[in-house]
This record gives sequence, structure tokens and C-alpha cells, in this order.
Amino acid sequence: MARRLQLVVNPAAGGGRATKLLPSVEAALRGAGHDLVVSPTTSLEHADELADAAIADDRVVVAMGGDGIVGRVAGRVAAGGGVLGVVPGGRGNDFCRGVGLPGQAVAACEVLATGEERRIDLGYAGDMPFLCVASFGFDSDVQERVLRSRLPLGPFIYLYGALATVAGWKPATFSCSVDGELIVVTGWSVAVANSGVYGGGMRLAPDASVEDGLLDVVTTSTTTRSRFLRALPKLYKGAHLDEPSVSVRTARSVDLSADRPFRVFADGDPIASLPCTISVRPGVLRVLLPVRP
Repeated sequence: MARRLQLVVNPAAGGGRATKLLPSVEAALRGAGHDLVVSPTTSLEHADELADAAIADDRVVVAMGGDGIVGRVAGRVAAGGGVLGVVPGGRGNDFCRGVGLPGQAVAACEVLATGEERRIDLGYAGDMPFLCVASFGFDSDVQERVLRSRLPLGPFIYLYGALATVAGWKPATFSCSVDGELIVVTGWSVAVANSGVYGGGMRLAPDASVEDGLLDVVTTSTTTRSRFLRALPKLYKGAHLDEPSVSVRTARSVDLSADRPFRVFADGDPIASLPCTISVRPGVLRVLLPVRP
């Protein structure tokens, strides 16, 4: 099925990976008969403007880049009542992993013609939307390091960031009001998952679903550095849940604070500072996804 599409591209995604992929993506989409407009972004605010213009022109808004641009465009599309498509072009591409979209850009283009429109949930930190996982604590320090890094490690940049951050980590105390129930955790991190994948393929919340109207709250309490490091590889298979330091709950809303300042990161970008409230808005985003078997 040929569609009217507007490709909203972050040229800098993946250290320029999106720019390198763009010619083959554009050729694939035009070859499939789509009515295509290609729009590189200059900022997140510019991406908002492009998404608004695409919706007004009755086009599917196709976000191409990393999870940051996809999450930003998703929020705008949900607010405007449009339809989202996704073509991976970043380092992590965790949203694609979480919902079964192809990890290769040209292969993902096929879903824009053959996929089905489904309604999925969005998470919000305050008024800021996110698709994948919002986290803070140790995760904040890792993300701060990743943002500063220029190492060409692809999705493994997140593993590098984690390994490099462990040595200097000091436990923090987190207060989480989970649907009104107060939980206090001292340790490593708190993460609130809409889809279950983050950090370049880490399956933090393997049972999370973008279609269940719930968030998965994952807390990691104090444990030794050596045990924490041994558990890191388990994240890629979701097998870390057997660790006694890891706990998972589901919620619709979580009020979060900590005993020292942290920025909250989601989809690879800082989206809030503590204290903040994270909530879910069920079924607010229409998105093209692979047809269910």
C-alpha cells in the first residue's frame, strides 16, 4: 500500500549514520510508490514543526534517527492525532527492538507499506513524552557519560558507559510513590518502562508492553560492585530479574525523588529533573507496526 509520507530525519543520529542511510531509504520509499517528502531536522523544536506540518498535510510522520527523535516526534504525533512510522537510524534503536520493527533501515521501510496501524501507550515525565524507558540514578550517570563520549562503539556505547561508571558510584536513596504506595530503595537505580528495552538492547523490563496501559517500575537496590557487574550481561536476555537486588512492579503513575540531584533520561535524552511524576497515557499514539502473525 502506497502512502503519503513525510520523513523527519535527524542527520546527526548515530554519529551521522542516519545521513549515510538516507539515500537508500529514500530510494526504497520512492521505489515502493510512496508520495514522499524528506525533511532533515535542525533541532528538536524543528522536528515538532515538521511533524505538525506533516499532520496538517495528511501525511504519515516517519521519524528516522535514534530513539530521541522517535520519542520526540511520537509525542507530537499523538498530540496532533496523526500516524507515526519509524525507520531506525541511531545507535540504540531500542523502540524498534521492543515492538518488533526491523533493525535495518531499508527493511523497516517495508513496514510503512505492509504494516498495520495500532494504538500504543506513551509514557510522560511531567509533560515530556517518551516511548521506551525513563530512568535515573546510576543510569543517569551512565547517560551523562554517553552524551559526552565520541567513541564509535554503536549500541555498545551504553555498555561502555555502564562499565566506566561503576567504580565511582555511591548508592543513592530513592523514594517512589507507586500508584500511591510509598517505596524507599537505597541502591543503584529506578527505571520506569513503557516498552521494555533500553541501552542498546538491554531488556530491562522483559514483560513490559506498549499496549497494556501500564508502566513497569524496575528498582535495583544495593549490591556489591562485583555482583552488579556480573549481572550486567543478563540484561541483554532479561535474565537479571532473578537477582535479589532487582524488583519489578506495575503502575499507572509514579512520583519520584532522591536524596541527591539526578536528571531523568528517556530515549537517550534528558527529559526531566527530580522530583517528577511519570505516568502513562494508554493508546494515545497511532503507529504503523508489523502485522501480527
